[in-house]
Amino acid sequence: MSTYNWDLIERLLHEVQNGAGHSFTPRPYAEQHAAALAAEGETPGNLDELKVTATEYEKLLLDRGFIESRPEDEGGNGENFILTPRGSSLLCLIDSSIPGNDHPRQVLDEQADALAPETFDEVASKAQIA
Repeated sequence: MSTYNWDLIERLLHEVQNGAGHSFTPRPYAEQHAAALAAEGETPGNLDELKVTATEYEKLLLDRGFIESRPEDEGGNGENFILTPRGSSLLCLIDSSIPGNDHPRQVLDEQADALAPETFDEVASKAQIA
């Protein structure tokens, strides 16, 4: 069973969403995520591991169709992305600014691999998890 750091994935997806004209750089986003956790009194864990995880998530999100290269006419520079419909759906499910986001995260955690495209699409299509 794969377990994901949903807070880090949420951070990366927000950076993709707001990344027009900027290169996508997962390692600094991981540092910022760790700093935000520390500021809230939480322990961010090993920073080097978090940076590696962020880089792995970039590849996974791209390979599995959650993000794709941003077109030039939308601020693309060859080093940034846009959310696909699947990526937008994922962000809606895990977005911490939306009340009740814990339940969708729990349902995703119960899957063998929540970010496998077939699994995610099936889970996301069920209205009761949102």
